[in-house]
Amino acid sequence: MDDLVFASATRLAGLIREKQVSSREIVDAHLRRIEAVNPDLNAIAQLTADSAVVQADEADAALASGGVTGPLHGVPFTVKDWIETKGVVCAAGLAERADFVPKHDATVIARMRAAGAIMLGKTCVLADSPVYGKVRNPYDLDRTPGASSSGEAAIVAAGGSPLGLGSDSGGSIRVPAHFCGIASLRPTSGRVPSTGHFPRIGSLSDPRTQIGPLARSVEDLTLTLTVISGTDWFDPSVVPMPIDDPTGVAVTELRVAFYTGCEGADPTAETTAVVKAAAAVLSDLGADVTEARPGRLDESLGITRRYWSRPSSVAWNSWQPSGDSEMTADEVERSLFEWDRFRRSMLTFMEHTDVIVTAVSSSPAGSHDAPYDDRQWIYTIPYSLTGWPCVVVRAGTSPEGLPIGVQIIARPWREDVALAVAQRIEAALGGWQRPPL
Repeated sequence: MDDLVFASATRLAGLIREKQVSSREIVDAHLRRIEAVNPDLNAIAQLTADSAVVQADEADAALASGGVTGPLHGVPFTVKDWIETKGVVCAAGLAERADFVPKHDATVIARMRAAGAIMLGKTCVLADSPVYGKVRNPYDLDRTPGASSSGEAAIVAAGGSPLGLGSDSGGSIRVPAHFCGIASLRPTSGRVPSTGHFPRIGSLSDPRTQIGPLARSVEDLTLTLTVISGTDWFDPSVVPMPIDDPTGVAVTELRVAFYTGCEGADPTAETTAVVKAAAAVLSDLGADVTEARPGRLDESLGITRRYWSRPSSVAWNSWQPSGDSEMTADEVERSLFEWDRFRRSMLTFMEHTDVIVTAVSSSPAGSHDAPYDDRQWIYTIPYSLTGWPCVVVRAGTSPEGLPIGVQIIARPWREDVALAVAQRIEAALGGWQRPPL
C-alpha cells in the first residue's frame, strides 16, 4: 500500500494509463490510509468514500474501453472546505454553515473532475474551529499544521491524499505546506478562477486570495496548475495567460536574491541555515545569487492589517457587509494608495531579479497552545500583496524533526521559473519526508 499512497499524483496517473494498477486499487489504498491516520490528525471534514469508489470503477471501465478522461484520469484528490463541491457539505468551519450543501462545483473542482480526478473528501479549515475541532500536524500531534489550509496540508503529508486544493490570502497555502513538509503553489493573481470559494472573493476588493495546489512533489503542482487555470467567464480577474514549461527554464542563467531576516521576523538559526542552503544549491548550479531584499518590506504587515479592517460583502450581487468597520472612506482610500506604492516598489526590485528565495515563517510548526501572532505571516504577506507566484518546498529539518520549507517567488506569470527552481531545491535537499504516523 505504501507504494501507492506515497507516490506522486503524476506517477499514479502514469500507472493507471499504463494499466499497471487500477484506479480502484489506488482509491481503496488512500481510503485505508485515511482510516488509519485521520483519527489522529482530524484532517478530513467530509469523506466521500462511496462516490469515490463508484467513480474509480467508472474510470477503470472507461480505460478498458479505450477512453482516458484527462491527465488525472482515476487519480484521487482532496479539497479544502472553503471550496464548494456540489452535493457535499461545505461548512467552511462556521457553525451557521454546518449543513450548507452547494448546488454547484467551484470552477476548479469542475476542472479537476473534467481532468479525470476523483474527490476523496473535503478537508478541515483553520487549526481549530467550532465545527471541526483541532487539526493536528502529522510530524508532531501536539503542533499545529498551520492555517487555514490545515487539513489539506496534514492529510497530503500523511499520505491520505496525493494531491489537494487550498486557498491562500496571506499565506494559508504556504504556511501549512511549510509546517507539514510538503510542496505548494500560490499562483499569480488572475491565473486561477476563485468562483465557488467561500468566503466570496471579489476580484477588485480581494486580489490577494488565490486557489492553488498542495502535493508532496513539485511535479504535481505543475500538472495541477495546467488543469485549474484559465478564464471561466465569471471571475473577471482571470487572464488567459499561457503557462510556460518549467523544463524550459535555464536555472543557470537566473538572477536570484535571497534574504533570511526582515523587520518583525525573528527566524530560528535552523530556518536561516535552510534558506542559505537553498540559495547555495542555486549558486552551485551557476545562478547569479545575491543576498538582498526588496525595499518597503516593513510596510507589508501594516498594509495587510488595514486591509483586514476594511468592510467587505458576503454576497455577490448586493452590498451585505460582513461586519462593522471603523475605517473612514479617506482611510480606505489611503490604504489602497499605500498598497499601490508598495507594489510599485516591489516590481522595481524585480526588474533585475528573476527569483527571490526566503523563509516561509520564522520557525517550524509551533504548539497548538501558542498565542496567535500575525507576524507569523511576515514572510508571506508581501507576495500576497504583489500577487506574484510563490512555491514552497521542504528544504530542511529542525532539531525536533519538524519540516522547514523555503519560499520561492518569481515575477508575475512566471510560475514556470518558480517551479523549476523549486524542483532543483527539492532534488538537492530532499523535499517531503515521510512523517512518523
